[in-house]
Amino acid sequence: MKRFGFIGLGNMGGAIARGLACGGGFVLHGFDPNEGMCRKHADIMAIHPGALELARNSDYVLLAVKPQVMRPVLTGLAPALGPETCLVSIAAGVTLAQLVDWSGNVCPVVKVMPNTPAMVGKGVYALCFDHERVDEASRRTILDAFASIGQAHVLPEKLFDAYTGLIGSGPAYVYAFMEGLIDAGVTLGLTRAQASGMVAGLVSGSALMAEAEGAHPTLLKEMVTSPGGTTIAGLNALDEHRFKFALSQA
Repeated sequence: MKRFGFIGLGNMGGAIARGLACGGGFVLHGFDPNEGMCRKHADIMAIHPGALELARNSDYVLLAVKPQVMRPVLTGLAPALGPETCLVSIAAGVTLAQLVDWSGNVCPVVKVMPNTPAMVGKGVYALCFDHERVDEASRRTILDAFASIGQAHVLPEKLFDAYTGLIGSGPAYVYAFMEGLIDAGVTLGLTRAQASGMVAGLVSGSALMAEAEGAHPTLLKEMVTSPGGTTIAGLNALDEHRFKFALSQA
């Protein structure tokens, strides 16, 4: 069984580790300088006293550290790295070229971008396999691992900015939309608790319907939109304020 190590067990690293633990396909190892984080996840993984020891005991090393400390972390791992170890970075803003350079170009390097719904097992991940050292076996293992805990989309690094703007930042747009609907509900006389619960159900139910139906959103929208009804009036109000354009600009 392959060994998957985690350097950094904060919100995102811990969430991915928990997801993989449920699948049972890996032996998990972990290290975090915060002892509390180590204790929090000790039930699903072997905890190591340092990153170097963890790397020596892992086939795949997921780097869930802040971008500003990535370089010293990677240079510190150098004695443990070789062709048999695959590095997986989820650090935003760190390029593949930087990761390869800082790790000495001695091992395969994969770049992964998650989004915050990963924390509830519903992440949408972008995976970059542009590094020439990544072989088909490692590619398949990592793709299967992330597909088991959410959606996994293989993208070239040049499209990671598009992913970040649409999917990485996207949860904030959804929450802003929800916040606007909740405030509107309160304006119309609902309590905030009532409006919040209703809107959460609205968004989750609509998303599940889109996934289950597999239909284009336009068709699903038409199911709600009666001629001369309230829904078309509401959609027209959104159009007056250039709703789709605002999303595109965001």
